Amino acid sequence: MIRGKKEWQDVLSLRSLRSQLLARTILIVAVLLALIGFLQYVLMKDFLYRSRVDTMEAHLRTMPMELFAKWRPIAENAAPGARGKDGQKPQQDRPRFLFMPDTSVAVIGKDGAFTDLSAENGLSSPRLSAEVYEEASHNTDNPHRKRDYWLVEDAQGNEQLVIVRTSRGPRASGGDLVQMGYRIGPLRDLLLRQLLIFISLALLALAGGLALMLPVLRRTLVPLSEMVRAVKRVDAGNLTERFEANQGQYEIDRLAVSFNGMLSRLEAAFAAEREAQLQMRRFIADASHELRTPLTSIHGFLEVLLRGAASNPAQLQAALESMHGESKRINKLVEDLLLLAKMDRQPQMELKDTSLDRLLLTMKPQLRMLAGDRELTFNLKGAVHVLADTDALKQVILNLFHNAVQHTDPELGIIAVTLSASSSTAELSVRDNGAGMNKQQLERIFERFFRGDSSRTRSSGGAGLGLAISHSIVEAHGGVIEADSEPGKGSVFRMKLPLPGQQPGQEEKM
Repeated sequence: MIRGKKEWQDVLSLRSLRSQLLARTILIVAVLLALIGFLQYVLMKDFLYRSRVDTMEAHLRTMPMELFAKWRPIAENAAPGARGKDGQKPQQDRPRFLFMPDTSVAVIGKDGAFTDLSAENGLSSPRLSAEVYEEASHNTDNPHRKRDYWLVEDAQGNEQLVIVRTSRGPRASGGDLVQMGYRIGPLRDLLLRQLLIFISLALLALAGGLALMLPVLRRTLVPLSEMVRAVKRVDAGNLTERFEANQGQYEIDRLAVSFNGMLSRLEAAFAAEREAQLQMRRFIADASHELRTPLTSIHGFLEVLLRGAASNPAQLQAALESMHGESKRINKLVEDLLLLAKMDRQPQMELKDTSLDRLLLTMKPQLRMLAGDRELTFNLKGAVHVLADTDALKQVILNLFHNAVQHTDPELGIIAVTLSASSSTAELSVRDNGAGMNKQQLERIFERFFRGDSSRTRSSGGAGLGLAISHSIVEAHGGVIEADSEPGKGSVFRMKLPLPGQQPGQEEKM
């Protein structure tokens, strides 16, 4: 009962979608019913009037029109004050007619004389204008005449439906007109009754429609209500809620698809935000750890020097060299962090035409020196030109090569540098025969401060920023950097850059 009361309150307030749909539907139906009622009234009125005109014309055709010639002079002589030869009113020779109820009849002669034949029956014939009779005398047989009938008020105040036709018959005068009228009061009463019946039925139909449409609208809007409840259940901790997108209602289904898409985007955004926060916390922890170790080392050496080791030249020299190495390491770490921050904010690359094969040939002596006793091979397939920042590409190549050096045996290691080009991309790969990486390590290899070999000491490895920097630089050039590896089979890192005239990320067309 409370629910029903609340529903009626919502309907009366016109604030809910259900009430607005109901009100607008009822309004449209009411307007349509009013229009139908008006058209029905107009059409029925014209139909009744024309039916009455046809009836009167049929009645005129059944009347002995040749008697009108006798009636008119008798009626004129029978006018008030008129007397026959014997001094009496000449009523005994007047023809007798049987008139229909509420009907008036009059004769209009060629000379315009108007003779009311039905005055004695209580309904007088109204007299029309001379122009009407003149028009009727010429157009009464014309099917395209302007008017078939006239509505005229008689002397008693009765409104009559009047027709004017030419008299017919072998003895009728060709110029006489016969006028017949009918009191339209009964017709209007019939129209009024029909209109009242229609209004009553229309009101009943509206009331029935109102009673039936409430449950229909309630059932129709159930999916929308379910969606409202689903939205209420959604918050930052519950973004897995989804709405059924097959309700059988096109608009609701589209809304459900949009709603589910919005939730998916929100879920992805919150997941990315959580991942970013985790990465930030991990980044801060790793950076703090990386900085704390050299700072602790420097602090320890300073304490040793303050305790008297400064007077010992050998200890002083060893401490200074250690502090110098730690300070260089701190400086390198800070530079890498600043470079990453710059790449994250807005990387600015000085792109110019760069020959990758010449760049590698220029760096070949330096790379051989870094390789040490490892076997190093170069496979450069032709001249390859790209738009790139030369210094940034040098850093990427050195990072990839240094990573290969760190993960290969100093004597048995094999490193291969390959340069090739397709129709749309240039590819530079660095392959080694080191220990390789498992799937979990491969997924995180480009994360900041991530080390593939957790047992590796800082003396033999960096802070885990080189590959992250390389990844940011390559992306700033519109390219991609990938890694493939299997445990025990070594690793290969591929850098792919778009050739001049190619859109970043455009694939090669076969």
